[in-house]
Amino acid sequence: MVRRIDVTGAGGVRLAAWEFTDPPKSGGGLEEDGRRPGVLLLHGLMGRASHWADTARRLSAAHRAVALDQRGHGRSDKPVEGPLDRAAYVEDAIAAIEQLELAPAALVGHAMGALTAWQVAARRPDLVRALVICDMRASALGAASQREWAEWFRSWPVPFATLADVRKWFGEDDPTLERPRPARGEFFAEVMAERADGWRPVFSRRQMLSARETWVHDAHWEELAQVACPTLVVRGLDAELGRAEAQEMVRVLPRGEYAEIPEAGHLLPWEQPDAWCRVIEPFLGALTPQP
Repeated sequence: MVRRIDVTGAGGVRLAAWEFTDPPKSGGGLEEDGRRPGVLLLHGLMGRASHWADTARRLSAAHRAVALDQRGHGRSDKPVEGPLDRAAYVEDAIAAIEQLELAPAALVGHAMGALTAWQVAARRPDLVRALVICDMRASALGAASQREWAEWFRSWPVPFATLADVRKWFGEDDPTLERPRPARGEFFAEVMAERADGWRPVFSRRQMLSARETWVHDAHWEELAQVACPTLVVRGLDAELGRAEAQEMVRVLPRGEYAEIPEAGHLLPWEQPDAWCRVIEPFLGALTPQP
């Protein structure tokens, strides 16, 4: 069963949070849910909460796992004038933790969502008991990276006639791919909606580029060093986060741990879902919830 819970984010932006599990049998309210340690799952740029459905269901036996559609994504508001800066995403996540009564929560973030997670942990350590960082760099990516993304967005052959076309282009035909990645095709099929002229993304590519602009030019090592809780850095063998940088992140983190998943790239939770859960479940399970 899927349950939606509305959250009010920074500036009054309406955010959609999702539980992908059966609600508690006795009452089904936040008080009953709160007996399980809270987990907030944060997707990356262009993602959506439903990408975390399998992970959330796996975790739900021992945790109250909630996935958030971040502003500009999924079913959450997409404010035309923003803001789409780092502060807005961080404040939204804090609002979600507080309003959903998840604290002290474990934050699980992929890519941009991982950056949001460790910025929350650095700013509000009282709200965060643990952190999982999935394939997000602490180094600045630079202006060239932003230009490449702008060119990539322009290359999308939208509208797509069918979801099969979406899967094929993102999983096989995208010229940025070195080899076919079926999981990537499925990932992007999840963020498309049918319009009168075909299938288009549920987000604005202009807004995605604006959101990315607010963090690609900055390094985030100082905030990483301020994360006091146990933190697991996870990368795929073929991911965007290189091994040397990931290990340096672990060294900088006061309580950092490292895990690597073979035969996986940037979308490792969806390319290797079983291996992903085998890595994060023991890490989260070993933590003793704070009273």
